Amino acid sequence: MGKTTGFLEISRQDRGYEKPVERVRNYHEFVKPFSDDEAKGQGARCMDCGIPFCHNGCPVNNIIPDWNDLVYKGRWRDALMNLHSTNNFPEFTGRICPAPCEAACTLNINDDPVTIKSIECSIVDRGWTEGWIQPELPSRKTGKTIAVIGSGPAGMAAAQQLARAGHSVTLFEKDDRVGGLLRYGIPDFKMEKHLIDRRVKQMEAEGVTISANCNVGVDITTEALQRDFDAVILTGGAQAPRDLPVPGRELKGIHFAMDFLSQNNKRVAGDTIPADVAITAKDKHVIVIGGGDTGSDCIGTSIRQGAKSITQLEIMARPPEQENKPLVWPYWPLKFRTSSSQAEGCERDFAVATKSFGGNAQGHVTTQKIVRLEAGKEVAGSAFDLPADLVLLAMGFVHPIHEGLVKNLGVALDNRGNVQANTVKYQTSLPKVFAAGDMRRGQSLVVWAIREGRQAARAVDEFLMGTTDLPR
Repeated sequence: MGKTTGFLEISRQDRGYEKPVERVRNYHEFVKPFSDDEAKGQGARCMDCGIPFCHNGCPVNNIIPDWNDLVYKGRWRDALMNLHSTNNFPEFTGRICPAPCEAACTLNINDDPVTIKSIECSIVDRGWTEGWIQPELPSRKTGKTIAVIGSGPAGMAAAQQLARAGHSVTLFEKDDRVGGLLRYGIPDFKMEKHLIDRRVKQMEAEGVTISANCNVGVDITTEALQRDFDAVILTGGAQAPRDLPVPGRELKGIHFAMDFLSQNNKRVAGDTIPADVAITAKDKHVIVIGGGDTGSDCIGTSIRQGAKSITQLEIMARPPEQENKPLVWPYWPLKFRTSSSQAEGCERDFAVATKSFGGNAQGHVTTQKIVRLEAGKEVAGSAFDLPADLVLLAMGFVHPIHEGLVKNLGVALDNRGNVQANTVKYQTSLPKVFAAGDMRRGQSLVVWAIREGRQAARAVDEFLMGTTDLPR
């Protein structure tokens, strides 16, 4: 463990943020990293519990007490090796994971869990700074060829694991850059994209072939895909957005959140967005429908674009300020949270639903009619209007996009429209085709995608070779 009495002597301290007035001026990350001494002190708080619930709280089953102890003792390189043994990309999760491990921490019973996420980020960032993170080349080549379709965290993890096992892996991506929603969904102020780029360089050095701007099922037929590769892994995500079929939905100025976010990320990357398709919040009354992370990202982006006002609407009732610890710990609690973007400035309203949109003579949205809900039912006489120049639908995703690849392959789907496969073999209804990440499980977290990519890689390696040394 860390320090035997560390959790009694040292208070929880997490990373700080730059002040909102400063950080909203740009799209750079604004979390202030730990110093080495701060990370060591926080690592000392880990109790090495008899049952470390953080292991099960973490989807990739990070060996958290071990690397906390190693950081406390100053053994940073050993801590990095331990961290990488379960997680290919801890710099991603150390920035954007909601940290269910911290909710599961025994110290969370007292509301002061170990700052696991921040220590994780400190370890991997130091690893890059010190030059410890290098390509891991296979000792032999198997001669087997594998196609990984979709370059989000599940696809990246699967491709890297399989390349390290000696297979020839091609990672296909329909967009112009690798990363999936890491690249074009998550704003740069939460995770800058050079973090993806350096991992891609590592993967290429390990033997992964990157094929961007390639829409499999369109640019490459599914027949050729199955003919030319010994195995195929579908990791294309769940990108079919949930819509809002109410009167006025057809008006201009109402967009899916991901269209808005991906366009802005391309703009930040230096791409030119044609004026006739540009979506901007500048000088507009912005309505964000949906209270999750995607909605929060829309808020932070709208603030940086210069919105006149921002209102976030949530159909669910406002959660309690504090969870009932004896009832929910060590599981992820439902409680009221304020994200960094929400703290930068917006109005939030709960238990409301959209009845309709109103527009002007040019067919552009100008108002949104809202009603209040009680126990899921509309409250009579509660309707009111909000000014709305830009409406962003951030209500989640329903399943993978079926048109193209999924339909052409003819793989079986589950009752929610996801590609059907279990979490042991990850095999679809087609023997040499596998599925992992959001495409299989539905909309979820980056850390779950990494877990599934790693596990699918193990299943594919075993399928091809009869045995495998890859970890689950």
